[in-house]
Amino acid sequence: MKDKVDSVFRKINLLNEVGIALSAERNFSSLLEQILIGAKQITNADGGTIYLLNADKKLEMVVVQTDSLNIHLGGNTNKPINFNPVSLYLDDGTPDLSMVVTRAVIEDKPINVADAYSTKGYDFSGTYEFDKSTGYHSQSFLAVPMKNHENDVIGVLQLINAKSPESEDIIPFSEEDQHLVESLASQAAVAITNKQLIDGSNELFNSLVQLIATAIDEKSPHTSGHCKRLPIITMLIADAAHNTKEGELKEFLMTNDDRYELEVAAWLHDCGKLTTPEYVMDKSTKLERIVDRIELIDLRLEIIKRDMETEKLTSVLNGMDKDKANASYAEKIKNIDEVAAFIRRHNKGVEFMHDDDIQKIKHCAKLTWKDKSGILQPLLSQDEIDNLCIVKGTLTQQERDIINNHIVATIKMLDTLTFPKHLQNVPEYAGGHHERVDGKGFPQGLVKEQMSVQARIMAIADVFEALTARDRPYKVPMKLSQAVSILKNMSETGHIDPDLFDVFMTQSVHIHYAKEYLLPEQNDL
Repeated sequence: MKDKVDSVFRKINLLNEVGIALSAERNFSSLLEQILIGAKQITNADGGTIYLLNADKKLEMVVVQTDSLNIHLGGNTNKPINFNPVSLYLDDGTPDLSMVVTRAVIEDKPINVADAYSTKGYDFSGTYEFDKSTGYHSQSFLAVPMKNHENDVIGVLQLINAKSPESEDIIPFSEEDQHLVESLASQAAVAITNKQLIDGSNELFNSLVQLIATAIDEKSPHTSGHCKRLPIITMLIADAAHNTKEGELKEFLMTNDDRYELEVAAWLHDCGKLTTPEYVMDKSTKLERIVDRIELIDLRLEIIKRDMETEKLTSVLNGMDKDKANASYAEKIKNIDEVAAFIRRHNKGVEFMHDDDIQKIKHCAKLTWKDKSGILQPLLSQDEIDNLCIVKGTLTQQERDIINNHIVATIKMLDTLTFPKHLQNVPEYAGGHHERVDGKGFPQGLVKEQMSVQARIMAIADVFEALTARDRPYKVPMKLSQAVSILKNMSETGHIDPDLFDVFMTQSVHIHYAKEYLLPEQNDL
């Protein structure tokens, strides 16, 4: 009697231990294996199977074990289970009560079979075939439905061949063992459901993060693909830093949670661009604002030409020598064409504007044309002059401030979110990709010591992606050698972290990235 009591207590303790382990397990495959192993230990069973209801409401084997045959499939083994899912219903739609596992689900109760070879009412033909081909003897069966916190059956825990502790003979599953397995199945169902809910929430979160990144990329053709590529470069650099064994970064290590946190930050680093007006993000020429206003200037110049032609014809009618009038007209047209070409050239923003060019723009602006009311108007408005006189690029200082504000918006947006503990650094990482190690970055002007390694990694990744991007319509894809040269200069002038740049180069991050994501003609190293 005492031995039986001790056995029951031992099994209850084992059940508690398994329950505690299940609540802590984060890996789904390991969770399933622990459920089956725990059930086998409690009942001293030789084998067992966990079935889960799939999307088609069929029972699908996810873990299969038979110790005496050394069969271990599914779970963490990565060995496939080549058995078709078991349907709960026959072809005519009636419930299939002929199998132990299907009846356990349909009748929502444990099925305890003492001997498969003598018990009537079940179809064990598949079992007999298995035994015949393997030399195994399947005898006792216990199938317990697994029900979640909403009392829905999500699967079945089936055990085979309980063994006597004393003789190792196959015996029926006892009533006590059945109750313990029912308790375990209940805990297992909750653990499985919780894991599925957590995984589902994570998948939804990841999908939303990538949805935001895709929306930003789709918002502007000028940065198409940037938000998708930045996580790739970021993680290449992070892994290189993690693997380095010398220098300033030799102590830098990342867990899987650390890597995930950084990757999420990389995906969200430009979420503030959702607030940036398209006319600024898409400004590929100096005069562009919804449309390129160079066309309006061309139209004004055509009006000036028309008026010049009218003036020429009037002069000839008034007695002026025709050849002289034509020569004067041709010279004026030539000057207007030169003005048009000059303005068009400097509208592109690809050349550095010198003081002489700026003065010439202002001089061209003094040309006049007559509007539909006959009133003289300057060729260029003050806003058009200001835009055409942009020294470098296509953005005015005000527009640059609008662009730069996206990082402030990013920080504000991310700070409003309640990130779980393992993602709490996302705002800092994402918000630091425009900071510089010399303190001249934005928005906070942080120096190297005030920035995390992860933020410094993203700063390099952001620059490298922008330099090598092959889908920017306003520039030719940059050669890899030129991009590396620019990064080197940035590392020497306090823009990016020189230690990370050294890792970037010594571990050939640029080469690995170029092979897969750059055009062949860009990869010149």
